[in-house]
Amino acid sequence: MTGGLRVGIVGTGWGSLVHAPAFTIADGYDVTAICARDPGRLAKAAAAAGIDDTSTDWRSFVRRDDLDLISVATPVELHHPVVLAALAAGRHVLCEKPLALTAEQARQMMDAAAASGRATATCFELRWTSERLPIWDLVRDGYLGRPYFSRLAQSASYWHPSHRPQAGWMYDVAQGGGYLAGMLSHDIDWIAAMFGPPTAVCADVGTSIEQVTLPDGTTVEVTADDTTALLLRLSSGARAEISASVVGAHTAGWRFEAFGAEGTIVATGGRGARSLSAGRAADDGLAAWSGQPRLPRNPVDLPARGATSMIIAMALMLEDWLPAFSGGQTTVPSFRDGWLVQSVIEAARVSSAGGGWVSIPAPA
Repeated sequence: MTGGLRVGIVGTGWGSLVHAPAFTIADGYDVTAICARDPGRLAKAAAAAGIDDTSTDWRSFVRRDDLDLISVATPVELHHPVVLAALAAGRHVLCEKPLALTAEQARQMMDAAAASGRATATCFELRWTSERLPIWDLVRDGYLGRPYFSRLAQSASYWHPSHRPQAGWMYDVAQGGGYLAGMLSHDIDWIAAMFGPPTAVCADVGTSIEQVTLPDGTTVEVTADDTTALLLRLSSGARAEISASVVGAHTAGWRFEAFGAEGTIVATGGRGARSLSAGRAADDGLAAWSGQPRLPRNPVDLPARGATSMIIAMALMLEDWLPAFSGGQTTVPSFRDGWLVQSVIEAARVSSAGGGWVSIPAPA
């Protein structure tokens, strides 16, 4: 559509693959410009998105008066400076997860967002996938009653030696690499949204693959994690277990269980078999969920590819974000949510290094 909030995207990876088509699908937004450092990648991404207005200088880009909203999809190390500059320029901001490299950076971004009065959000769009949104809805509707325990386990082959190497930065924890930040950040956010913020964590964060040879022949030392297990105490009094490993050959998918005083929810998802079953405590057993997945208000006909589900999920998130631009309430994750997740990530690393149970600061 046209005539909505004028959106400028910074970043051509996830920015062009998911952000651009999601903003195009969602009501209320108009993608008008895109920015990236690499002219070649920028030209290719702009052509694919049908965008003529491009820039290689994010500093001047975020200050443009003809842009209302800056969507930040850069490498993680740039999130902090780009977001702060965009807020200082009076722009609304959407930032990819993880929100920052450190919890302190995330807090600075959260504080700047509050002072700016602009609408801001962290892109935890997995809450809106067709697999996870029905579960979130059931929990919000009180299906479980008082929550007792939830368990979420993910498996993938991304770092198994049989899998092609990923981008070099993914193996470097200093650049925001690894799957505690890249995968479990979504899971921490989802669990917190359903059952309350984590108050303490006990974790094991590990690396199974010590070196990786990139396609150009360069060998890099791996400092980021490929396998992590978290035990969480939540503000609701419930417990949660979240784990992920990306070194499993022939694996792809997740399994979720949630138990409460009034019922149980069990689901599988990802690239493997998908299912969702639930049952009240008084029922004879679990039954398959019979609802229909939510779709964006604008009819879409996207090609079947890996990112399609993410595009639809982000479009739904963007629809739910619209009230925030006029001062209304929204369920879209805030910078506070992004800061909370980053605090859990840092506490998990402290715990794994021998800290045992580590407390999580309460959201301000």
